[in-house]
Amino acid sequence: MSELNQWEYRVKTFGSFFKGVKDADLEAELDQWGEEGWEVVAYRMIENSNQGQVIAKRPLDRTARRWRSMP
Repeated sequence: MSELNQWEYRVKTFGSFFKGVKDADLEAELDQWGEEGWEVVAYRMIENSNQGQVIAKRPLDRTARRWRSMP
């Protein structure tokens, strides 16, 4: 039996309540994520706002630690 993949996830909300995110800004951010090995698995609009939330994953690398930003 093969070993199951383990993943790390990243979630980020783009835009603000009054102003959405520009396509070029979102594209630049996602390009950077792609270079870091992240794959977008979901995108959802946050109800009653101009915000969108991106969820991405990449294989877990136990030798490299990703520093998470504080909320």
